[in-house]
Amino acid sequence: MNDSMLEQSRRVGRENPSALAFVTPTRNWTFGDLETLSNRFAQGMKASGLGKGDRIACLTKRTAECVAVAVAAQKIGAVCMPINWRLAPPEVQYIVDNGEARLLMVDPEFVALCAQIELPSLKIRLISGDAADGLESLEQWAARFPDQDPGYRPDPDDTALQLYSSGTTGLPKGVELTHRSLGAAFQGPVPEAIGYRGDGSVMLNALPTFHIAGIGIGLMTYALGGKSVLFPDFIPPQVLDAIEQHHVTHSFLVPAMIQFLLQVPGADQRDYSSLQYISYGASPITERVLVDAMRTFGCKFVQVYGLTETSGAITALAPEDHVTEGPKAVLLRSAGKPIRGVELRAVDTATGRDMPEGEVGEIWIRTAQNMKAYWRNPKATQDVFVERQPDGMGWFRSGDAGYLREGYLFLHDRIKDMIVSGGENIYPAEVENVLMKHPAVADGAVFGVPDQRWGESVKACVVLKQGVDATGEAIIEWMRERLAHFKCPRSIDFVETIPRNPSGKILKRILREPYWKGQQRQIS
Repeated sequence: MNDSMLEQSRRVGRENPSALAFVTPTRNWTFGDLETLSNRFAQGMKASGLGKGDRIACLTKRTAECVAVAVAAQKIGAVCMPINWRLAPPEVQYIVDNGEARLLMVDPEFVALCAQIELPSLKIRLISGDAADGLESLEQWAARFPDQDPGYRPDPDDTALQLYSSGTTGLPKGVELTHRSLGAAFQGPVPEAIGYRGDGSVMLNALPTFHIAGIGIGLMTYALGGKSVLFPDFIPPQVLDAIEQHHVTHSFLVPAMIQFLLQVPGADQRDYSSLQYISYGASPITERVLVDAMRTFGCKFVQVYGLTETSGAITALAPEDHVTEGPKAVLLRSAGKPIRGVELRAVDTATGRDMPEGEVGEIWIRTAQNMKAYWRNPKATQDVFVERQPDGMGWFRSGDAGYLREGYLFLHDRIKDMIVSGGENIYPAEVENVLMKHPAVADGAVFGVPDQRWGESVKACVVLKQGVDATGEAIIEWMRERLAHFKCPRSIDFVETIPRNPSGKILKRILREPYWKGQQRQIS
């Protein structure tokens, strides 16, 4: 398609204003409602001195409002910056400060969190829903301005969305996704891979706005003119009710969500006749859960693999490859084949040469979906790109290890130490930074261990200071006051020493080995 996603969003708002775009627990939004709100909001930001390149932060569970803000920002050349609402106050402050956000939209339940931190860069603060806590509501504020599209036409390489991904340094990095990269993913290859056609389709989206899947699918369904049923929180019985009530045709779920749906009493007695495709990814799925899900929901399943830095999915395991018996069953352990427009290599990082088929190397990715850069972090950007051309195309180093066989990608291990728990990316360095501040901890290391429910969970090994006593429970509770709960260890083992190499680097392979013994795949 020649038009950008923004142009498609503009067109669907004008041409199909009365059609339902988003169904939420509190209200329904037509395409006309969203077009009007995004126009007024854009005009309000413009009148307030905001413009090209300014970051607009959203601390929200409300995907409809977040999509409206994202589209409004794009209409003046600004950039929507969703923030993980599970973060602790200091982490939220770092992201707002790092992005130099000028405006913040916050849900009522997160106002108290924001009151605990200083946010000097903010020019405007608004609340989603009704006005409260001294904050004007998003819609009331926008209503003061004209329903007129400012008409800005962004360059394809302008940043359209900024999502934060933690790094091995322990500090989150802002991933700049352009209009070109988002379009390369969500205007063709991703919808094709998951069987989504737009008008006439009903997408169930219970993913958070700060994930590329959550906000990306929200923007995709809006631009392609399809209806979405949105949930701010994943509540399994409500999701099953919605599939029946709204005749849902598509959904993207992380494996833990699928497992929880299957555990709802009577789940196998529901009417799923409308379901066409369930896509899943972000962490491993056990064969038992997958087989049970295929039997229960009776629709096609697609596994996808991708990163925030690649605008989401870059490979897909097609429905016809979901075979549970016979020689083809081995494909269930793969991440599928590259989607249209994506090239993959498995590379020997020591030599830069491609590994022979079936041999493990670092997975490199070349696609127009790749990010523009890490926000104001040229070194980190340079470190992850190889042979980058003036047009931005180059090979992105994923940090994941795997191999290619007959066109299929098999993930093997993680070159970086990132842990994926329930679809959340967790970087040990960030957790270790907090762990080592505990007054009883002399040394420590954090790594991922297998978890049947979440794919991986966070474990710490700790060496206590001499003469000091502390329990694992007390250390975990202390950490939860300073770090998002999902990042904190679920268990702590006390050891006499942390294994290190001669240069002092922690040998996490040795720490992980006992816990991963017998596992087929040491990666989420």
